[in-house]
Amino acid sequence: MNRRRFIQSSAAALALASLPRFARAASSPLSSGPRFRTALIGCGWWGNNILREAMASGACQIVGLADVDARPLPATLARVRRGTGDTPKTFTDYRDMLTETKPAIVIVATPDHWHALPTIDAVKSGAHVYVEKPIAHTILEGRAMVNAARAAGRIVQVGTHRRISPHNISAREFIRNGGIGDLGMVRCFVNYSFVDGPEEPRAAEPIPKGLDWERWCGPAPLRPFHSGIHPIGFRQYLDYANGMLGDWGVHWLDQVRWITGENHATRIYSTGGRSVAGAPVLTDDLQTSDAPDHQLATYFFGRFDVQWEHRLFGGHGAEKGENVGCHFHGSKGVLHLGWQQGWTFYPLDSDEPVVSQPAQLGQPDDQNIKELWADFIDAIRHDRPPVCDIEDLHYSTNLALLGMLSWKHGRSIEWDAKAERVIGDEAANKLLRRNYRSGYEYPIA
Repeated sequence: MNRRRFIQSSAAALALASLPRFARAASSPLSSGPRFRTALIGCGWWGNNILREAMASGACQIVGLADVDARPLPATLARVRRGTGDTPKTFTDYRDMLTETKPAIVIVATPDHWHALPTIDAVKSGAHVYVEKPIAHTILEGRAMVNAARAAGRIVQVGTHRRISPHNISAREFIRNGGIGDLGMVRCFVNYSFVDGPEEPRAAEPIPKGLDWERWCGPAPLRPFHSGIHPIGFRQYLDYANGMLGDWGVHWLDQVRWITGENHATRIYSTGGRSVAGAPVLTDDLQTSDAPDHQLATYFFGRFDVQWEHRLFGGHGAEKGENVGCHFHGSKGVLHLGWQQGWTFYPLDSDEPVVSQPAQLGQPDDQNIKELWADFIDAIRHDRPPVCDIEDLHYSTNLALLGMLSWKHGRSIEWDAKAERVIGDEAANKLLRRNYRSGYEYPIA
């Protein structure tokens, strides 16, 4: 099939190829079956984005809302009442919610360091789970989540909705059908202009009324509070997340795995730092973020290599197409797979046309959560793996976390994917987990 014909037939091909899963699920009336008792853990902006699609599906009765920050609970409760007529109970401790409301579905939309424990507790209580990416803060947390889901026989969908976005699917088919020729390397990148000089340390602030900051920090270290960490900004603090590689990197490294069918890198090396943001600061009174303002990570897969790059400075206008995404470099040309602008193939042969596929994203946030939620409900009803199954996304999360591990460790690592261990480097293996704060127990894989 030539490239012009591919684009002309892509819509029909997508409809047919996707019908067994998300297209069928999204087009069928989800409200026709029984409603699932559904609860949300984490009632911030992103949790409400997911909850909105759960309510719109007609398949869910919202029975519980939980957040250690009580401030967003009233607005979220009011939104549920307007949208569905349901009156869920509100909680500051998700464990009380699981016990009292007995949900069949739990949405985990907390900061990264709080993904593992609620997911494990939820599946053990009998609930299916929709958990945001990255699935975990450390690799052995992710393994414990996978094992808990399998032992409980529960379906766990991960919020990597790009697997279900129409333009991502068509890019996958284009590459798999030989559109770019033989794949030689992939460059994944996210380049922004958030940092323009040394980061100014922020003073500790009084903890807002209604926020249980000790509980928000949970199993992670207890830092002084300031509003640059919560409700947004936490991903640049390595106690609670893994910087841009742990955030955006999971999306794009997952696209590489999903498109190529190659699951694991065998060798990983990463370097980077804070050359513009400056050295991190943490005292009782002042602190900055501590994630790298730029980072390079190289992943050796065997038949091709993958390069991750992010910069938080000097990012705009420097790339073809968008400043986020992947460049798949093949023998016939380069395909840029992006987010808001879809994908574009730039052929090596100047006589061939440039090929583009626009994005088809949901609003108001340019995502495809609706389709992913429909797939989740369909997977539960038909007892099948979801598009973004927990184990598959554990491997994608591992790529990001291994890049961070190499960066922290200061040298390359050899990875045994089957054993989930670094080969011949016990110092590196100690970084596969971390010690939880007193009062919290690290999950056993």
